[in-house]
Amino acid sequence: MTAPKTQDLRDSSLAAQYEAYPYPERDPRDEQKRLFIGSPSHLREIDYWVFGAQRPRSTPLRVLIAGCGTGDGAIMLATQMTRAERAGEVVCLDRSSKALATVQARAKARGLENIRLIQASLNNLAPLELGVFDYIDCCGVLHHLPDPVATLKDLTAHLAEGGGMGLMVYAPYGRTGVYMVQEALEKLAPLNETPSARLDYAKRVMRTLPATAWLRQNGNFGDHLNGGDAGLYDLLLNPRDRAYTVNAFLDLLESAGLESSCLMEPARYNPALFMPDPKLRARLSALSASEQASIAEDLTGNMATHVAYVVRKGARITPPNYQHPDTVPIMREIPGVELAKQMLPNHTLPFAFGTLVVPIALPAQARGILPLIDGQRSVGELAAILSTRGVPHDKFQTVWQETFLTLESLNRVLLQSPA
Repeated sequence: MTAPKTQDLRDSSLAAQYEAYPYPERDPRDEQKRLFIGSPSHLREIDYWVFGAQRPRSTPLRVLIAGCGTGDGAIMLATQMTRAERAGEVVCLDRSSKALATVQARAKARGLENIRLIQASLNNLAPLELGVFDYIDCCGVLHHLPDPVATLKDLTAHLAEGGGMGLMVYAPYGRTGVYMVQEALEKLAPLNETPSARLDYAKRVMRTLPATAWLRQNGNFGDHLNGGDAGLYDLLLNPRDRAYTVNAFLDLLESAGLESSCLMEPARYNPALFMPDPKLRARLSALSASEQASIAEDLTGNMATHVAYVVRKGARITPPNYQHPDTVPIMREIPGVELAKQMLPNHTLPFAFGTLVVPIALPAQARGILPLIDGQRSVGELAAILSTRGVPHDKFQTVWQETFLTLESLNRVLLQSPA
């Protein structure tokens, strides 16, 4: 464990920000209307990308949301656990009392009984005696901390054997324009001023922001447009805001004794998807995965964040054989019948990586397989059904391999964990 860190001006300003404007801005009354779904910390993703679809669903899951904010990740995961009748608890840790009050109100609105709140700082975890967790979420937090490496090491020390984390950090190129405005606002609205005064200056700047400002050209995020006061403040006035290229992010993991089991979505980091030239693809195939990921980030220019599931170095769990007859595939979220409807007549699936839409080729038979994937039928049962439709077993094996590996890389089809 690391020693407590002295609170600097940026950190004290950050604490004041989230007490004044808990982020993201949420109204507990809206819980009756919608559930925010995303990555990381989707239950089926955790089962697959962290536990390799090997951990029984009947095993209680102890979760820490490290820096929960107003609770999008916590509410999503706790709701999914409740609906699936999964035992366990979701411990929400944040130093903002107002943010925790929002989480509590949202949980109450949903009748969730598997959430526990702790008001404390991530900068000094040792005195809390939290114990260990099967899964830790630290989403949108590390890049605001005084010492991200030290905190990540502290969190790693709280991982149970075989456990993992879901992380999100900002990426630089997709946030082009943000840091320019941040620098200007720090001069116009210094950190030692109150959050309300700083917000007032930001609003005045945004009302007359020149049309040539890079921020106006960037459609990769919208907190400053539709995120309310909290969204505007977090994007443009945050007193400590680091951004990591994908390689810098992987280096951060390495420094904490961690490795990525999945960069989300995996296909996003495959530059061959948008580089059809055979000579370029041949050159790409000779490069390492991290080099290819870096090229994808460099060329697309729209990655505003990096999301990853991570485990201790050398502890990645290999999922079951996706072609074994007893293996059970499951849709991550969108029902197979709906995903099949999104396929075009040429058997491609238009897939959006943020603001970049790429046509993803699938076998023609995928249109018939997808509606059959329900989290209950095994691969063997899928093959038997397809055989009645004129698809022999050897053909099914080829089609299923291409279908699964493609849709797994898009985080759309995963494998079901044992009961």
